[in-house]
Amino acid sequence: MNARRNSVKMKRNIRNTITGYLFLAPFLILFTIFTMVSVGVAMGMSLTNYNMIQKPRFVGFSNYQFLILEDDVFITALKNTLLFALLTGPLGYFASFFMAWIITLLKKGRGFFALAFYAPSLTSGIAMSTIWLIIFAGDRYGYLNNLLLKIGLIVEPILWTKDASYLKWVIVLISVWMSMGTGFLVFLAGLQNIDPSLYDAAKVDGMRNKIQELRYITLPMMKPQLLFGAVTSVVNSFAIFDVATSVAGMPSPDYAAHTIVAHLYDYAFIRLNMGYASAVAMVLFLITFVLGRVCFYIFRSEEE
Repeated sequence: MNARRNSVKMKRNIRNTITGYLFLAPFLILFTIFTMVSVGVAMGMSLTNYNMIQKPRFVGFSNYQFLILEDDVFITALKNTLLFALLTGPLGYFASFFMAWIITLLKKGRGFFALAFYAPSLTSGIAMSTIWLIIFAGDRYGYLNNLLLKIGLIVEPILWTKDASYLKWVIVLISVWMSMGTGFLVFLAGLQNIDPSLYDAAKVDGMRNKIQELRYITLPMMKPQLLFGAVTSVVNSFAIFDVATSVAGMPSPDYAAHTIVAHLYDYAFIRLNMGYASAVAMVLFLITFVLGRVCFYIFRSEEE
């Protein structure tokens, strides 16, 4: 009897395991094809000289050697990307969480304000930067120049998108404005799903204000959402391309808006040097992977 019961239980476990893997199969197949295989192909291609016409020719680590030691434009692109990431990543991350937190405190109009802050991320970077180009136009008819001229802060128009000293800050502003996308919605959903009884119990125990609630209840309860928002912020901040190129063109003045993705695009689709472009892609992949692991370490649960 026990043997028969164990046999039935084993068959049931096998059936449940197979069912689970069948449900996972679509994701696993797509992840394998479009992530694992793609990374493997890019890694192999980065060791070759491939112009999409002739057969790839193995060159070893020559692409990486030239990339790090001789390509001054890549070093400039790396510096620009790190600057944009250090500014747009944290600013967009904290702005997304802060605005989601403020919206959850409202009693009316949550849907309207949520849509208002999420709407910019629905449009493409090119469309949004085109709107901002009207504001930062370099003549006296640009909205910002016109305003500054009227109030007497400047005496002649400023070339916001042509002067390298202003261009970076314009791109940072637009990128932060567009960064409140998926992470913002995740924060908003996480905040609204926290059990209100926790706040009621905290008030009984002597919690006095919203800041204490945020520190001792909200943030600890939202670690999964905070982790997701951090990872997406890192990836998006290092993937700045369409905003920079549509605002400043390519190449930008003094390469002030040249990013790693723009460098990759230049070599892949303009110069058709896929081997070198793959090396650039692998460097970007390693940077985002390491920073993603750092985010996992910071926001990991205590029991993990």
